[in-house]
Parts: sequence; structure tokens; C-alpha cells
Amino acid sequence: QVQLVESGGGLVQAGGSLRLSCAASGRSFAGYFMGWFRQAPGKEREFVGAIRWSSSTTYYADSVKGRFTISKDNAKNTVFLQMSNLKPEDTASYYCAADNGMGTPKHPSTSSGYNYWGQGTQVTVST
Repeated sequence: QVQLVESGGGLVQAGGSLRLSCAASGRSFAGYFMGWFRQAPGKEREFVGAIRWSSSTTYYADSVKGRFTISKDNAKNTVFLQMSNLKPEDTASYYCAADNGMGTPKHPSTSSGYNYWGQGTQVTVST
């Protein structure tokens, strides 16, 4: 079993930056992808970005491309989401997710492809 713990959320003004962290514990991460999703009140959960663990290839939603960057620290089993030039529409609860590395992986933007989810961290961007 893998536990995911996010941290780094908070309140920031538009144009500001935040860095979220997602630490995986329980066992060494052996999945294909670690992803970030977000959900705003009254809206469906949406894909933000993901990183392929073996190659460090990254994937981003169009809405965050050029503003958000995903990176990882293999030794610490931790993934980071660096968010810059934040906008009020980025306000949401942010969740990290990981798959279990079994079978054929789904596209990293597909939430059903992930087996483990963190509890979420709130990001609020004020005008």
C-alpha cells in the first residue's frame, strides 16, 4: 500500500507562486505515473499534470502549460508541482495520485488509471 501526503497549499495573490509537494510512503514507488489533479467547488475533478517515473517525461493540461512545472526527487519518493503566475481560476483542492505499476498504464490524464490518492491541499488565489 502506498500513502500519499500533499503539502504546500495556501493563499496567494494572483501572479504569485506556490510549490506543492507529494510524498509517497509505505513502500518505494514502483508505478508508472504520479499525477496532479484539482477540483474546485461545484466542478468536476480535472487533470493538471503528471510525470512518468521512469523517464521523467511530463504532461500538462493546456490550462496550466507554461505556468506549472512538475519535478520529482527519486530518493525521497516525492513529486513537486511548481505553480507560477497563478490565476484566480487555479483556486481548487489539489490532489496527487499514483498508480500501482500493474498492467498496461492508462494515459496519465485519466483519473481512473490511478490507484492511490492523497487527501488534498487547498490552493486559493486572490485577485
